[in-house]
Amino acid sequence: MADKDWWRGSVTYQIYPRSFMDANGDGIGDLKGITQRLDHIADLGVDAIWLSPIFTSPMLDMGYDVSNYTDIDPSFGTLADFDDMVAKAHRLGLKVIIDQVISHSSNRHPFFQESRMSRDNPKADWYVWADPKPDGSAPNNWQAIFGGIAWEWEPRRHQYYFHNFLKEQPDFNFHNPEVQDYLLGTMRFWLERGVDGFRLDTVNFYFHDKLLRDDAADYRVKEKPDFKPYDMQYHLFSKNQPENLVFLQRMRKLLDEYDARTTVGEVGESHHPIEMMGEYTSGGRLHMAYSFEMLGHVFTAAHFRKQIVRFFEGAPAGWPCWAFSNHDVIRHASRWAKHGGDTDRLAKLAGAMLLSFEGSVCLYQGEEFGQLETELAFEEILDPQGIAFWPEEKGRDGCRTPMVWEKAAPNGGFSTAGKTWLPIKEPQLARAADMQTGDPDSVHGLYREMLALRRRTPALRTGRTHFLGTPEPVLAFTRGDEILCAFNLSPMKASVPLGPHGEHLLSQGVTRDGDQLDLAPNGFLIARCK
Repeated sequence: MADKDWWRGSVTYQIYPRSFMDANGDGIGDLKGITQRLDHIADLGVDAIWLSPIFTSPMLDMGYDVSNYTDIDPSFGTLADFDDMVAKAHRLGLKVIIDQVISHSSNRHPFFQESRMSRDNPKADWYVWADPKPDGSAPNNWQAIFGGIAWEWEPRRHQYYFHNFLKEQPDFNFHNPEVQDYLLGTMRFWLERGVDGFRLDTVNFYFHDKLLRDDAADYRVKEKPDFKPYDMQYHLFSKNQPENLVFLQRMRKLLDEYDARTTVGEVGESHHPIEMMGEYTSGGRLHMAYSFEMLGHVFTAAHFRKQIVRFFEGAPAGWPCWAFSNHDVIRHASRWAKHGGDTDRLAKLAGAMLLSFEGSVCLYQGEEFGQLETELAFEEILDPQGIAFWPEEKGRDGCRTPMVWEKAAPNGGFSTAGKTWLPIKEPQLARAADMQTGDPDSVHGLYREMLALRRRTPALRTGRTHFLGTPEPVLAFTRGDEILCAFNLSPMKASVPLGPHGEHLLSQGVTRDGDQLDLAPNGFLIARCK
């Protein structure tokens, strides 16, 4: 893992710090809690951990509103706690990636507090400010992701400021070179503390169109308006600007000053996302781009095949990072349950399939236990997106509820507090870590076995993919002409003519009848090619 390309084909375990482990009993996860549970992650067999935001924040968007980029929020601990965590992770052979949210800050950041006071102070041009139209309305039609127009009035400047998210999350003005220098400096601060890389939030949002031209209507025909007006626009000007690519080259040069560091960028885009992932990971920019294309409800062989083929054909010099779940979407064990079948078999199939894909992989905490989405009532929700769009959109808290370590312990072993920041419910307790750890037939057992297989098999980490012409619901391919992978994405038995193969490396519900490979419901096979 000293190789500078360790990230290529790697597996990263995403930790949502508020919900991983609470060491001080206040109901909120913290860095000391993470340190206590790092052995679980190392034993699982991944290469790295990714921590969702831990910087100082008012927590209106759970840390994605940063007020100090070079300190730890007190709810998570201290810089010393962070250093201890990094040191233990490195002793266990784990790389450490942290979430870097630099497209915007909190409105409580001291630079924004200064910027909003006047048009001629030293930070006046550090955020995106614009005059109103003659009728007093906003400068253009840009929409905010969390609802409403993306502009907020500031009476002290007699101007609007731009915010892609909450009004408490003003966007930085990346057209100002001082802003770029400052933000790269905050990244250097964490590199000097030993982090191995950054997950870059909303990496295609950094620059805006200097002319503030209106975004176009979405060109795709829809039967009815989206529940979120943001999704009714084609964001040609509020993000995705060509200057982004130049800045990412500057960022890459910073990372290259250090040994074996990496970046993975969240490319948030509904129009041509795979093509953009390729563009962002070519030409000395990002190392990897994190894909949203497998985080949806589509669960077909054609869909997964299409994403991988499109990426590697369109960007042979780029590199993707695939995921099935994260802190922003319904957990995949629940999301794909509508396709029927046994939940554990589906969770095992998903784990084996994701970990056989060409590219790098992110696993989300609890995924290794087949954890399900938590059903929450409106009064239990804290997520601003869920509050704004309920009931059409229930928000992201259902996938953010605390990890369950011990079924019989108070709060599932997550915390000794009387109340946790989000509730822990019976369906989640049923999938506690202690109910599966040590059981080779459990979902956890499958993940450990598959991760070990990926680590010791170079073809599964970096081998090229060749898809076989199997019909739905079977996805089949080879990796590096050495490994055969076949997956039945159905709760019904499926048979395909795959011909002979070699040693079975990992399987679920597989039999052979001559040249026919019979796959049980959600069955799969990973074997050596003949």
